[in-house]
Amino acid sequence: MSEGNGSVGQALDRFPVQLHRDARSRLPLPERQFAMIGLEVGGKPLMRAYSMASANHEEALEFFSIKVQDGPLTSRLQKIREGDIILVGRKATGTLITGNLIPGKRLLLLSTGTGLAPFASLIKDPDVYENYETIVLAHGCRQVSELAYGEHLVEDLRNHEFFGPLIRDKLVYYPTVTREPFRNRGRITDLIASNQLFEDIRQASLDIETDRIMLCGSPAMLEELHAMFAARGFVEGNHSQPGHFVIEKAFVER
Repeated sequence: MSEGNGSVGQALDRFPVQLHRDARSRLPLPERQFAMIGLEVGGKPLMRAYSMASANHEEALEFFSIKVQDGPLTSRLQKIREGDIILVGRKATGTLITGNLIPGKRLLLLSTGTGLAPFASLIKDPDVYENYETIVLAHGCRQVSELAYGEHLVEDLRNHEFFGPLIRDKLVYYPTVTREPFRNRGRITDLIASNQLFEDIRQASLDIETDRIMLCGSPAMLEELHAMFAARGFVEGNHSQPGHFVIEKAFVER
């Protein structure tokens, strides 16, 4: 287990946690992987699995979490200040790896809540844009304010000196909410089932021949989409056998 100096960026009920480079240098962790992070509480480590939202080329190791006021870890983690010590496990795991997918043309990244985190890493990976003609990032939340992290992320990438030209014609960002007025309304599952998502972004409907899919979010969303894709003939991939879609089972909102 490693120690890192952490800081928290406060953003409504969700927040990023960043570790400085000295800790990251001891963590050869690939993008889109989950690692155990935590704090020492009562003389014992209190650890939970969080997805890395940072890319390997970035200076900081970043995680993204929901604020759970009574959560054993997040109630403490959201209150840390720059320089506080965060515990980080040395082993990483995860299934959201492009090698677990059969080659395709369009990559759909479907997320809810803090399930956005692994895709925040993925859309900063230049190799993804080499392998796919189009990347669609869909992020569903209850309220507009919960979209802030993703909106800032995509905006920063579009204005980035290197990534801006690379993603301009390839990355499609589709935020949607369920409980407030917004330009996109509804659950991601319903928007795909009705084809509304594809109509909104003015692209072709779901196609097993060209579409590859990654899922990360609430258990209900994962279960519904798994059943939907399986019914259409899509096969779930894993480390030993690539498929049409992959699901991050390590993810849990805490």
